[in-house]
Amino acid sequence: MSTPFPFTAVVGQDDLRLALLLNAVSPAVGGVLVRGEKGTAKSTAVRALSALMPEVDVVSGCRFSCAPASPDPGCPDGPHETGASESRPARMVELPVGASEDRLVGALDIERALAEGVKAFEPGLLADAHRGILYVDEVNLLHDHLVDLLLDAAAMGASYVEREGVSVRHASKFLLVGTMNPEEGELRPQLLDRFGLTVEVAASREPDQRVEVVRRRLAHDDDPSAFAARWADEEAAVRARIVAARELLPSVRLGDGALRQIAATCAAFEVDGMRADIVMARTATALAAWAGRTDVLAEDVRQAALLALPHRRRRNPFDAPGLDEDKLDETLEEFGGQDGDGDSGGDDDPDPGPGGPGGQPEPDDAPQGDGDTAARPEAGEGGEPQPSGGGAGEQSPARAAEPFRTKVLSVPGLGEGAAGRRSRARTEHGRTTGARRPRGALTKLHLAATVQAAAPHQRARGRSGRGLVVRRDDLRQATREGREGNLVLFVVDASGSMAARQRMSAVKGAVLSLLLDAYQRRDKVGLVTFRGSAADVALPPTSSVDAAAVRLESLPTGGRTPLAAGLLRAHEVLRVERLRDPARRALVVVVTDGRATGGPEPVALAGRAARLFAADGVASVVVDCESGPVRLGLAGQLAGELGGTAVTLDELRADSIAGLVKDVQGSRRAA
Repeated sequence: MSTPFPFTAVVGQDDLRLALLLNAVSPAVGGVLVRGEKGTAKSTAVRALSALMPEVDVVSGCRFSCAPASPDPGCPDGPHETGASESRPARMVELPVGASEDRLVGALDIERALAEGVKAFEPGLLADAHRGILYVDEVNLLHDHLVDLLLDAAAMGASYVEREGVSVRHASKFLLVGTMNPEEGELRPQLLDRFGLTVEVAASREPDQRVEVVRRRLAHDDDPSAFAARWADEEAAVRARIVAARELLPSVRLGDGALRQIAATCAAFEVDGMRADIVMARTATALAAWAGRTDVLAEDVRQAALLALPHRRRRNPFDAPGLDEDKLDETLEEFGGQDGDGDSGGDDDPDPGPGGPGGQPEPDDAPQGDGDTAARPEAGEGGEPQPSGGGAGEQSPARAAEPFRTKVLSVPGLGEGAAGRRSRARTEHGRTTGARRPRGALTKLHLAATVQAAAPHQRARGRSGRGLVVRRDDLRQATREGREGNLVLFVVDASGSMAARQRMSAVKGAVLSLLLDAYQRRDKVGLVTFRGSAADVALPPTSSVDAAAVRLESLPTGGRTPLAAGLLRAHEVLRVERLRDPARRALVVVVTDGRATGGPEPVALAGRAARLFAADGVASVVVDCESGPVRLGLAGQLAGELGGTAVTLDELRADSIAGLVKDVQGSRRAA
């Protein structure tokens, strides 16, 4: 067995270590979500925590880790009588992102249950994690159906397995720890709220600290045992401090003054519900116990707020997490002092938070003509191409208009991609639509089809009693239909014809609205932009809708309209992505007025590029951004070449009067 990296040897990351230790002192805090870039010791610190957790007493032979003093009365291995018990280290169970439902909750042997009436249950990871740590690396990439099971277990403290009238229930209380890289996508709000604390981690920019990180990592890799021995005393000291803090915890006093500060802070930052207040109270109490005190001070409340509130105050996916520490200190000062808790304890310098997409200053408005006027000088310069990076026609980025709720755009047909909420697909979860012979292990039994398959053979099998004689060949797997997530690839025209300030603001608002819809429907997104003489992949396909929103906000405009180049670049992106993830279907959203310029026959060239998508059967929709009294209808022609549908910005709104077909290839099916 490999020797883990010692917890006390982790360099820096003070907030991360503190949050993990507080949960070790008081598991009721509710776990930790660790957000940060790759290579910042997130997984290393979490795995090292298990070595510091106090041992647990369990009933000997119980697969569900029942406590000898209070065994679970519904334990599948019970009932337990007073007898042998043993102590063992607290387990840290890792949940792989690609785990199956049966691996998480456990599996019933359906064949034995039907044929023999035997309830044979194999425990899953939720049983292994009971009274220990459940660790999910890349928790934001976890499939939705596994997230739902985690939510249920975290809320009820128990796991339930229901299969065709056979039911198993067992206790499952665990410390939930997750790590994630925000660049790969955000976490569902329901699961986000289940984490008691959150911390942001980043690699140090101090050369001396980075040198020490490398030195310790190399020393551990060269001789893990010797390195662990060097840190054994520090590990033992922290382990003893955790035990002492746990013993002190029941004696810690949370006074009325501290409670008022907690309530006022949660109200000031407008967090939803009351869970934040409860988590802050438990965290402040654990902080006091960790410091060896029996009274909660204002400094404990402040630290608890910094750990418990950032992930709860986000109003939409594009809001950057974090707290205004000046506002926090003002609130604590205003409501402090009633219970002798001291001052706000705000002696730490506030960390300047990075500005989100909404924090970019509004560029100076310059006189602008409409989009057509802006394009004419470009078209009359002898066809000489301009560099895609800008030129005389480039303008500063326009801010996006307020996002709105969009109509549903979906891919036609029935897919088999990753679970999501956009297009119809064959999934493990959803409504039952039929039955088939199982391929591999049976997971979802179709009872009626199984009985129908077994019924004609009962006499030949010598059936004599009331029971049905069922064999393996009779079993039928239920086929189900649900929803899948798609790859939504945005192809955005950033040329001079789109550069009128008001129009580009509306276009960015529409794309931002579609990005928000993609976030809610669990899609991957990509962004291709074109202007000047070339097209650029501004964002390769990713699950991080936030990253796409940031790239969109800073998108400059100007130059000619190389529409064909944009379509060809998008087609190449889809080709590469199809090799990586062949089951995920794509939806291409082209945002343009259709006025291709630059080079010989630009409109005809764009049409030939568009027909490549139609030949591949790629679902597409063109958002027509043309405005003004004279409309050429080029976006509609482009939609026809793509084999998709054209919609205006107004028709994109969910509350608009104009109708919008959900199937973006309805015209092709009619043909």
